[in-house]
Order: sequence, then C-alpha cells, then structure tokens
Amino acid sequence: MAPKPGQSDNTTAILLLIALSFCWGLSWTAMRVALDEVSPWSLRLIGYSIGAATLFALLKAQGRRLAIPFGKDWLHIFIAALFLAVAFGVAGTFAQLMANTSRVIIVNYSMPVWGSLMAYFVLGERINLPSAIGLVLCVAGLAVLVYPVAETSMREPTGLLLALCCALGWGAGTVYMKWARIKGDLLAITFWQVMVGAVTFAMFYLIFEGLPTYHPLQWRTWAGLLFNGMLGTGIAYFIWFNIIGRLSTATASLGSLINPVVGVIGAMIVLGDRPTVPDMIGFALIFAAAACVLIPQRATPPAPENILPRL
Repeated sequence: MAPKPGQSDNTTAILLLIALSFCWGLSWTAMRVALDEVSPWSLRLIGYSIGAATLFALLKAQGRRLAIPFGKDWLHIFIAALFLAVAFGVAGTFAQLMANTSRVIIVNYSMPVWGSLMAYFVLGERINLPSAIGLVLCVAGLAVLVYPVAETSMREPTGLLLALCCALGWGAGTVYMKWARIKGDLLAITFWQVMVGAVTFAMFYLIFEGLPTYHPLQWRTWAGLLFNGMLGTGIAYFIWFNIIGRLSTATASLGSLINPVVGVIGAMIVLGDRPTVPDMIGFALIFAAAACVLIPQRATPPAPENILPRL
C-alpha cells in the first residue's frame, strides 16, 4: 500500500531534520578544527564565500529568482545581515578561541529565549508563561556555566560572553527580519545576507591581515573549511527552507533542538571535550529554556514567513 502524500512529506521532513542537525550541529566542530591553522577572518571569509556559491548554485538549479525589489528592502537586508552574518560570525568565531566548544554551542542555542524577549519590546509580542520560564532557566544555566570557570580565569567567561553576543546577534536579526517584512524569496534573501557577510569579512581580512598569501593547509583544515561553508552554510539553509515547506514552522523549530545535541556530541568525539557536572547542569537548563520557547503553542502558531533558521 503506497504511503499517503502527507505521510511521505512528513517522513522526508524528518529525514531532512536529521541531515540538518548534522550540518549545523557539526559545523561548530568543523570551525574549531579549521581555527587551529587559519585566522578567524580567513575562516569566515572562506566559509561565507563557499556558502554563497553553494546557495547560488542551488537557487539556480531550482530556477528561483535572486531579484529583490529596489528600495528599502535592500537596506533591510544589509542591516539584518549585520546581525545575522557579521555579528554572529565575529562573536561565534572568537568565542571558540577562548572557550570550550561544547559550552559555546549550548550558550549560542539560548538564542530563541533572547529572541522572544526582544520580540516583546520591539514587536509587542506577548511573553507567555513557557517563555518566562525559559528566560529564568536560561539565566540560571548561564550562571551555572560561567561561575565555576570565572573563579580560575577570565578567558573562558569572556569566550562565553562572546557566545552570548552570538546568540543575541541572531535573536536581534530574527526580530528585525520579522519587523522589516522583506519582500522576496526567503532563500534568495538569505543568499544576499551571506553575500554581505562575505564582502564584509573580505574587508576585515584586508584591514587586519593585508593582502592574502597562500600557505599549504592540512587536510583537516580544508575539511573543516569546506564543511562549514558548503554543508554548514549553503546546504543547511537550503534544507531548512525545504523543511518549513513540509512541516509546520513550530514543529520544524522544535526539531532544530537536535542541533546542539549533535554539536556537543561531535565536540566530545572530535575535539575531546569532556563536560563537567556543572556543564551538564548548565546544558540541561539552557536546553530546557530553548524547548520552552520553541514548543508549539496551540492558540497562535507562528507563520512560516516569520521564522528564520536557527544555526
């Protein structure tokens, strides 16, 4: 007996969610591997360039339009990219140079909590009881993660603060996108934001490192760069927008909670991260906080066009 079309779509979406969790979850480990040999500016320049090229190829293969109406929409794309690509990219990369990768991943995934808080002030969205509980759990989780390491050195807390800035940047960009209501294909809009990131990091590279020079890199470094750019950026965004076309956005967003789990396990296996007891408690609190915000609400499920992917 052939499966019904709806069942087939759900099965495909679940498989895509699993693939997405590996793309986004393991991209943090891939970045950390590459950072052993390349600078943060090189990592982001190469990663966003590969990601933009991958997205361009996928968009053209599907015959989708890249055009965005002239006018204020381009300004909105640029401003959103400053949050979603530039701030996110700078803070997330430097955070990994100072803090344990698994901790950075978990702190970064507090972004739904901060996004809901920003939406309250900017968009007037109501903070319901689960969101309020999520905010309390998130703050408690951050305190549990920061307090033990702050007693010995400020390097790790600084890295976690940068990871928090990473989450805040993504949350701010998401809220700005909701407010701006940019016209056009969401995947095309994402492509242009990644392009803004690539151009910005090219400028940063020239400012801080001068003209590029070639140095032979180990295969691990190339693997990290390619994974981060092609899978962690280009293909991951493409998968996400296919998922929200098959599932409700709330369900897809909740499924994205798999990403930090895969990321932490990947960091443990590849990088040798060994979470301590306080780490595990902090992880659990922040994971629960994100779940509180992302669990679908029966009364007012969010519209697909208002939800951006969560890396």
